[in-house]
Amino acid sequence: MDALAYLTRGGVVMIPLLLCSVLGLAIILEKSINLHRRRILHPELVRLIHSIDSEQDIQMAKSLCKKQPGPFANIILVGLQNRHLDKAEIKELIEDQGRQEIRSLERGLSVLEMIAGVAPLLGLLGTVIGMIKVFTVISAQGTGQASLLAGGISEALITTATGLVIGIPILVAYNFYTHRAEDLVLDIEKHSNAMLQRIRALHATERQDLSATEG
Repeated sequence: MDALAYLTRGGVVMIPLLLCSVLGLAIILEKSINLHRRRILHPELVRLIHSIDSEQDIQMAKSLCKKQPGPFANIILVGLQNRHLDKAEIKELIEDQGRQEIRSLERGLSVLEMIAGVAPLLGLLGTVIGMIKVFTVISAQGTGQASLLAGGISEALITTATGLVIGIPILVAYNFYTHRAEDLVLDIEKHSNAMLQRIRALHATERQDLSATEG
């Protein structure tokens, strides 16, 4: 059975099921690219913020953030640009920026969750429609019209199977990318805290040098 014949036999419910599959696949492909760990947590930037010990390192980190923008780089840049503020103020700014960046990391996941729930229900709807057709034929012509009965049952089974085939892998993908986004958020928080510690250490060193010079 070719794809067109399969869709035709499934009835009108196959149209929204097809749309769900296309949308779900598009989101999965987008997340497979944009939630790649090395794409978010640039290794060079991670190494640099863990070894900040001079103003030159800070300027290098800022330049790198601007060259490779993204959720992690944007958060780090906010911290570096406001490094002369108190620790509590810097942390608050980082958290505010983080909330905005988390939205970009999780964008589309709610749609995946919806598709995972809706696709099987659409399949069930197709089953109900197909069985209604079967019983309509039975009530009008009895059980002698085997081909018509088979068509209604086939429609019911096709939509049910299609809904499950779409819903199950998309549910798996939703859980996978949700956990990946959560892991990335935790890693971003860890590296941001490390940056704060390096900035505070650098400030303490600068104050000590200034005191020694004035003394």
